[in-house]
Amino acid sequence: MSPEVDLARFAEAYRDGATVVDVREPDEFAAGHVPDALPIPLGRLAERISEVPRGGAVYVICASGNRSRAGAALLCRAGIEAYSVAGGTKGWMRAGGQVVAGAA
Repeated sequence: MSPEVDLARFAEAYRDGATVVDVREPDEFAAGHVPDALPIPLGRLAERISEVPRGGAVYVICASGNRSRAGAALLCRAGIEAYSVAGGTKGWMRAGGQVVAGAA
């Protein structure tokens, strides 16, 4: 199981330039996502793992925190330091976090 971080810790990491991978489907991502998040749907993450930057922590986010746990676990098994963001994009928005709309 991968570690999970709360929104406060994610916000701090995000402000510091952390890598964010959004594992939602393209239409969900386009509706609103954390700025600069890398969109890789969970179902494609294993085949696109080479696109995930290495050398620092990666924060995996989805809509509410369920898919991100699976995505972070996959990345951890591949040797990438990854954390699931508890509450996901919905929690991030409720907490006042910035989101942008549009495709990647």
